This record gives sequence, structure tokens and C-alpha cells, in this order.
Amino acid sequence: MKRRKAIKMSLGVIGGGGLGLFAIPNLFKPKYEPQNDPVEVEYNLSSDSWRYEFLDPDTTAEFAYQQYSNGSCMYAVFASVVMQLSDKYGEPYKSFPYHIFRYGHGGIAGYGTICGALNGASAVLGLFIADRDVLDRVVTDIFQWYEKTPLPLFKPRKPANDFILPAFATDSVLCHVSNTSWSKMAGVKVDSDERKERCRRLSCDVAAKVVTALNDISLNKYIGNKYANENVNSCLACHGKSGKLDDSFGKMDCNSCHKESVGHRTFSNIHYKVISE
Repeated sequence: MKRRKAIKMSLGVIGGGGLGLFAIPNLFKPKYEPQNDPVEVEYNLSSDSWRYEFLDPDTTAEFAYQQYSNGSCMYAVFASVVMQLSDKYGEPYKSFPYHIFRYGHGGIAGYGTICGALNGASAVLGLFIADRDVLDRVVTDIFQWYEKTPLPLFKPRKPANDFILPAFATDSVLCHVSNTSWSKMAGVKVDSDERKERCRRLSCDVAAKVVTALNDISLNKYIGNKYANENVNSCLACHGKSGKLDDSFGKMDCNSCHKESVGHRTFSNIHYKVISE
């Protein structure tokens, strides 16, 4: 009944007002606050046993490239940071069981879920940032950067495979979506050496991004929220906890899995207008 009412409202607007199909969504669109304003993050890194010291992003990226063959993406990102600190401080870094991060390959044991490089990045950040709100902010920034940045950018000094790889933004933090999208755009098979080299170099980009963030935090000059995704904010205006539907949550780009149809784009806001709170 509510759907029928929404359709009648749509037809009435089209016929009576002459506004056209693509003007309809703006009539009833719920308001939402953009979340892409820069945010200054003040946080003092822990002075306990897990201390961080400034690391060079380029050196870290090269280190990640070399470590990749020992455990893949998640392992490479985590080891590239903590092994350098082990060289500086010894314990407790020296005895860290790095092997536990080998599970992160291929989106967790080949399952295709969260990108292992991002999984490793989150683990590194969690080791040094104890405040959950600050940790959430920095992790979110890196994930949103990953979604929107054409990768890979890193070029190793001595590549295992001397490919010239194109850089594409895949709009997804999921391993299977990211790999599939990149492979299609690059014109290669997912199981190709080019795609495998892409993941190896992408891990280096993420490792460099992590230490850049930690360096900025240690200097109290970290600015967050540079990569906020307005697609997500728009979707959550209806589907999030503050909307009438309240049937979804999250921060990842919705369009990587849910392509908005013409019907949704045209009638969704009218339907939203007539449904009950």
C-alpha cells in the first residue's frame, strides 16, 4: 500500500509539476551532514614498552616489499614497521610472533574479505594507539584513502617482476572486489603474475601510509577525515541509525557492492517520505 502511494505521488509530481524523473529525488531527500571537513587529531603515543619512533615511509615500503614473500600482504605491512623498531630497541619487538599475521593473505586465508594490507595496517596502528576513538579515526582515514586512491604507486628498486603496472582506484576495501576490479581494468587475469605483483606493491603503499600517519601523530600534526566518502553519508541518511529505515551501518563505499539503479535513484526518496518512522 505504501509502495502504491509512493508511485502515485511520483506520477503526480511528474504529470502535474513537469519536474521530470531526475528532479524527484531532491524533493524529499533526507538532510545529512557532510563529514569531509578536516579534523585535527591530538594524541600522545604511548610511552610504555610499545613505543614508536619516526620511520621513513620510503624505507618502510622497500622493507615491506622484501618481507612480502615471507607471509604475503598483512605480514608484510606489520613486519615492515615492527621489525624496524626491533632493530632500534630490541625487546619486546624482537620476540614478537610475526607469523600470526600470515593468516591475512587473500582477504583472510584466501576468503576474499578485508584486504590483508589494511588488516596489517590496523594491527600496526592498534599496537601504538590505545585510544579507540583516535584509532577508529586513523583506521577510517586509511581505509577511505585506499578506496579512492589509484594504486599501486610504489616502484621497487629491485622488482621481483619488472612490470609497469597501471594504478586504479577500486572503491573497495574487500580483497576480492579490489582484485577483481583492478584486474578487469588492467586487462589481466586475477591469477596472473601482474595481479600478484600489484598486491605486493600495494602492500608497500599501505605500509608507507601507516608510518606517515604515525609520524604525523607523533609530531601532533595529524589531520584526519581527508577522504570521507559522501556516497556513504548519502546512503546512511536513509539506511543508517538516524534514518527511518535504520537497516544498515558501516563506512565502506556502498557502490562497490550495491549499484544504484535508475528506479532507486528516481523513487527512493519518495518512498522514504511515505514510510512510517
